[in-house]
Amino acid sequence: MESQFGLMNLWSQGDLVTKAVALLLIGMSLASWIVIIIKALDVIRYKRMANASSDFWHSEDFATALNKLGRSDSNPFRVLALEGREATAHHRNTKAHLHDTLDVSDWVTRCLRNGIDEFTARLQTGLAVLASVGSTAPFIGLFGTVWGIYHALMSISSAGQATIDKVAGPIGEALIMTALGLAVAIPAVLGYNALVRGNKFVLTKLNSFAHDLHAYFVTGARVQSSEPATIVPLKKG
Repeated sequence: MESQFGLMNLWSQGDLVTKAVALLLIGMSLASWIVIIIKALDVIRYKRMANASSDFWHSEDFATALNKLGRSDSNPFRVLALEGREATAHHRNTKAHLHDTLDVSDWVTRCLRNGIDEFTARLQTGLAVLASVGSTAPFIGLFGTVWGIYHALMSISSAGQATIDKVAGPIGEALIMTALGLAVAIPAVLGYNALVRGNKFVLTKLNSFAHDLHAYFVTGARVQSSEPATIVPLKKG
């Protein structure tokens, strides 16, 4: 109750700068939590898609395998499979373009890499917000504290009363801004680290899937990681 009273008292007695800092920190907190929730839901959804992508290779033909990935255009594994198929067909059916100087392996690799890069950019959207909030919120809160202490000391000086009970209250209320800055920054930093780990897992799975797709479209079979190297055929469809 005392901290709540102190914060309300600081708000009522604060000037325009103090209120602006408090509103800025609250806005940064809301923005970071919105990003954390939205991106966390995306990572959970993509992890499910990544775990389900192993069923793609347990199919008799490509059309059946593609159906196992679902019909959602937001599934990066399905999008990558379609891009690989289109790249292979385009290379085989087109004769009068500059890319004909590339062999099918290089052409498929380039198309799959472009697809992965586009998804990576989409996956990392919003992380800059968390990084910015985590790195700047403590300093913004500290600025609010310094500004509040300065005005508190000026008020005490003008009143001519410098007793401990008169000093401790205003300065303690000003220190709330530092605590607020830390309360905004800590969830942003933790959320950023968790999302980076989740994104890394999804991208690792996607790169592995792209490697198998490349082998399939170039050689007609998926390369296995077991020793000695083996391939698993999958009928074109």
